[in-house]
Amino acid sequence: MKPILLGLAALISILLLASCQTLSNEECNSADWRVIGEQDGANGEDPQKRFGAHAKSCDKAGVVANQTLWNQGYQIGLRRFCTPLNALSHGQKGKVYANNCPVDLAPNFRVGYDLGVLHYTKSREISNLRSRINSVEFSIKDKEKKISEGKVDQRDTQYRIRDDRRAINELNRDIGRKEAELTAIERDMASFRYNYGNANVVGPALTPRQANY
Repeated sequence: MKPILLGLAALISILLLASCQTLSNEECNSADWRVIGEQDGANGEDPQKRFGAHAKSCDKAGVVANQTLWNQGYQIGLRRFCTPLNALSHGQKGKVYANNCPVDLAPNFRVGYDLGVLHYTKSREISNLRSRINSVEFSIKDKEKKISEGKVDQRDTQYRIRDDRRAINELNRDIGRKEAELTAIERDMASFRYNYGNANVVGPALTPRQANY
């Protein structure tokens, strides 16, 4: 038994090490740091964390990461990442923004990102409410089954079922309200996409209309 456990522990350690390694030994030895930096910038990676991870990976291979070249590429890629429309998509997917956009692009990126996050958050709230309804409905079925099997007091359990149905009605009302809020957010998103149809727009940030999200 112990050899099996030791083997599993070793396998887990190897997998964890691999998951933390951003570049393989071969990639470190043949690295074009400007290209790697550009890719990282285009993905919106946190510069300190990402380069630090590269440096750590390549240190194990005996290779020194070139931060100067990496940063040159990173700044180029970052400008591709920091567009208003990409910000909207980034936030809508619930991804983290590292506050790394250049000062001339950051305001519009932040507006798009925050709007996308609103959509992501509201969608999650609705999904969570639906999950709660499913849970309550399962509980009702379980109670009804126990009544039919004579395992519980019928009158008391029927009262509980009634309370459950009231809870479902309230949850459905909450969903209705949040779906209306989501629709308003989606209107703002459509307006934002229209205003920033050209992803290279640079100018004053457009703030979505005030709404009680």
